[in-house]
Amino acid sequence: MAICKNVHQQTLLNQLREVTGTTDVQLLQQALQVSNGDMAEAVAFLTEKNAKVPQQDETTYYQTSQVASDRYISVGSQADTNVIDLTGDDKDDLQRAIALSLEESNRAFRETGITDEEQAISRVLEASIAENKASLKRTHTEVWSDSPNPHDRKRIDSCPVGLKNVGNTCWFSAVIQSLFNLLEFQRLVLNYSPPARVHDLPRNQKEHRNLPFMQELRNLFSLMVGSKRKYVDPSRAVEILKDAFKSSESQQQDVSEFTHKLLDWLEDAFQMKAEEDREGEKPKNPMVELFYGRFLAVGVLEGKKFENTEMFGQYPLQVNGFKDLHECLEAAMIEGEIESLHSAENSARSGQEHWFTELPPVLTFELSRFEFNQALGRPEKIHNKLEFPSMLYMDRYMDRNREITRIKREEIRRLKEHLTVLQQRLERYLSYGSGPKRFPLADVLQYAMEFASSKPVCTSPVEDIDSSAPPGGTTGQQLPTTAEQDSLPPLESSGPASGPTTAPAAAQQQRVPIHKPFTQSRLPPDLPMHPAPRHITEEELRVLEGCLHRWRSEVENDTRDLQGSITRIHRTIELMYSDKSMMQVPYRLHAVLVHEGQANAGHYWAYIYDPHQRCWMKYNDISVTKSSWEELVRDSFGGYRNASAYCLMYINDKKPFLIEEEFDKETGQILSGMDKLPPDLKQFVKEDNELFDKEIEEWDALQARKAQQEKLALAAPMSIESSPPDNQDPEYMEQPSPTNDSKHLQEDTERAISRAAAEQEERSPEALLNAAIKLEYARLLRFAQEDTPPENDYRLQHIIVYFIQNQAPKKILERTLLTQFADRNLAFDERCKSIMSVARAKLDLIKPEEVNMDEYEMWHQVYRNFREMTIFMVTGLELSQKTNYMEALMYLIYAYQYNKELLSKGLYRGHDEELLGFYRRECLLKLNEQAAAMFESGEEPEVTTGLGIMNELVVPCIPLLLVHDTERDLLAVEDMRNRWCSYLGQEMESHLQEKLTDFLPKLLDCSTEIKSFHDPPKLPTYSTLELCERFSRIMAAVCRLPTEGR
Repeated sequence: MAICKNVHQQTLLNQLREVTGTTDVQLLQQALQVSNGDMAEAVAFLTEKNAKVPQQDETTYYQTSQVASDRYISVGSQADTNVIDLTGDDKDDLQRAIALSLEESNRAFRETGITDEEQAISRVLEASIAENKASLKRTHTEVWSDSPNPHDRKRIDSCPVGLKNVGNTCWFSAVIQSLFNLLEFQRLVLNYSPPARVHDLPRNQKEHRNLPFMQELRNLFSLMVGSKRKYVDPSRAVEILKDAFKSSESQQQDVSEFTHKLLDWLEDAFQMKAEEDREGEKPKNPMVELFYGRFLAVGVLEGKKFENTEMFGQYPLQVNGFKDLHECLEAAMIEGEIESLHSAENSARSGQEHWFTELPPVLTFELSRFEFNQALGRPEKIHNKLEFPSMLYMDRYMDRNREITRIKREEIRRLKEHLTVLQQRLERYLSYGSGPKRFPLADVLQYAMEFASSKPVCTSPVEDIDSSAPPGGTTGQQLPTTAEQDSLPPLESSGPASGPTTAPAAAQQQRVPIHKPFTQSRLPPDLPMHPAPRHITEEELRVLEGCLHRWRSEVENDTRDLQGSITRIHRTIELMYSDKSMMQVPYRLHAVLVHEGQANAGHYWAYIYDPHQRCWMKYNDISVTKSSWEELVRDSFGGYRNASAYCLMYINDKKPFLIEEEFDKETGQILSGMDKLPPDLKQFVKEDNELFDKEIEEWDALQARKAQQEKLALAAPMSIESSPPDNQDPEYMEQPSPTNDSKHLQEDTERAISRAAAEQEERSPEALLNAAIKLEYARLLRFAQEDTPPENDYRLQHIIVYFIQNQAPKKILERTLLTQFADRNLAFDERCKSIMSVARAKLDLIKPEEVNMDEYEMWHQVYRNFREMTIFMVTGLELSQKTNYMEALMYLIYAYQYNKELLSKGLYRGHDEELLGFYRRECLLKLNEQAAAMFESGEEPEVTTGLGIMNELVVPCIPLLLVHDTERDLLAVEDMRNRWCSYLGQEMESHLQEKLTDFLPKLLDCSTEIKSFHDPPKLPTYSTLELCERFSRIMAAVCRLPTEGR
């Protein structure tokens, strides 16, 4: 169902605008009128017009009053293999090309009933599905998949549910979340029941398309209400949208187009139901009542006045040339020359005003941030800053306030004219002068006063420099003696500015010491630091100072008066509509849809206000987080980075039902969760939750089996000579035969035994064992408490140091030390053998209730993780130092993640997180530079390799930098993105443009969903001694980097 009466005319306008690149609405309408709707003649008219008249600035034009908006589908490949050369002078070729284009478009519409607008949506949906399917074929580092652990995907309490990006569908998520959080809209969708005839064969294409989509939207909304999942998959709804149209081309969708078409489909679905329920009566469509309003177009066309009432949905606003939302609205409400609207004269001028007669409960503004650059032949994004309020009063735009608004507009116009004059006058005071450099006049007068008041000098500025003195600090002539000085003639000033001849004789005979810069070690104290007048009398100085003081005071007073007047006028304009009578139609900001990137590619997310928590929420695909007005302003106003709002959704603040929860009619309690759902959807969500619960149970069972297997593996007996021991000790505590790894441990143990034997009077094996353990523990305790440089980490040398620093239980420490002395690889003298036997006997006598073996194994596993993470770190840093960034990256990525997990449980369980973060960033930035350089080369193998580096290594790592929201990581991501976005404004071959357009959405995806890396890199095997040596070397190397560099 089409709401607007002028849809066909608007379609022609859009086609004409796209073909010719002309944005002047009046000129487009004139072309259609002259050609009687014939597109070929209209194009010819505009072509001739453009050839004769230079193109005016686009900011002087405003959009038309038609319902459908002026939208740019401005993403996708710039390359086209079927290109007709229109650069020549042959107008026949141009006409043929246009005629063929229009004929093809009209033929497709006649055959399929599908408009160009619908085909554009089809292209992006197919691109989204293709991207989703293609992700299954990517290499493991490029897979954008769910975490295998379902607990990571489990919803926490009643947190909002996110939407999975199934391939360039962040635009879908942003729009759907904004609508879902309108609770009235949510209720309408959830409680929608299809018409009874839906079970029969569909009557037309719309029913065949809209009703299945409506059911999938209900399913999606129900999961967003009651799912146990952190985020849900919207693929089926997107699939239906894709199947509704047929096209082989691919583009990323313009969100305004999608929102417009989505509401159109929903309107059709509800209209079918409304017609069935209201037989014989005019049906009411809830979508129309919620999103559509009416305005009155009042104007003059060629001297004839007219009034038309039209309906509108999303209201389009131009951004370029305006600083805030009210300026955009004022410009959109007035088109062309409007003086004749208020005069009785029969003027030939044309223009119109728009006055809202009925505003919808949900008022949506489309901000046109894309424009077509005719010189470059591609769309560009407008990054200008545009402010908008959290509360918008629409009274000044209402038809009932037409007369008072006109009076106020006239007063504002008069004030702005006065303001312009005052600002011009002020500018003359603040930028004084006639040359290229200008200064505030008050400062100029002050400088003149300072010059006049400086101590007079009687020499030329060049005469006091001895140009004959050779360099190097020596001089060829001696300074004159006192007698010689007396015989020298008095110094005279040269030139006409030497001062009055009537100066006193004493002043004329006064000698000024000559400054010789190469022979004097310092400046003489009386040499002036600034230029000064040669001669000035006290009377002259007094008169001049008086004038300058008076003039400066007058200038400052004039400047203050002008600034005060300007401030008062600004304040008057700001308060022009602040009286209560003009604050009766309040609209509160509900949602802001943001785009980051360029016209060709980018990422979308939404800020949505939560009235119950009274805070802003950021909906970024699967990530839903609390935000703030400050963050919204930073990302939405524009002028900062490449992010800005493209759609604003306001709701009538006097209609709380739009965002109020539903109450149970019997109990009066607020309905929440599953209670909000009708029976069919409740069952649908219940089944999905049962599947998710089953997935969690299977995962937990699998993890329990793995833990049991690891436990059994740790407890498996190892044979020693003829009889197996009862326990298998960790590899860093004991080795099956003497090796470099166990040698240092054996030496430490034997040393402790020797010291105990020397100090202990009682020589029994048990007494020696106890004394040796105490001595060893005391030694290790000193290591644990010692403040050491970064390259000397005692935790790597002995597990006990790690345990002490991390406050492991005493029983764990005792058993671990006992295990050290029970090492079968100790020296085979009788004393050590007897102590080893006693230690093993003590281990056998330890009862399960005395030492919790699960806890013991857990602590040893933590230490194994620490050693493994250290090997990742050392290997990554070594490769990074060798500039082998591709290999280094994966080691550092895993080192950082494992280290963060360790540090989350204790400050001394891992290494310096800032150091690892720096080298992780450094690797990514270096790889980004390498890939960008390869892309810039333009050579096909280099370009392919560069994009491969980005897709397989850099892009999958970006969420790891975004997830913790640290400033340096965010800046690094911004630097990488800016490097690639900078190419969008450059000339390049079509195949490069196509590859760039394909790649940028992945790079600009702001989702913090962690990409799955199939396997960590293979670790080299290090003995404890080797590990300590390599760790010491690499830490000594990297720690030489200045702290500010990290």
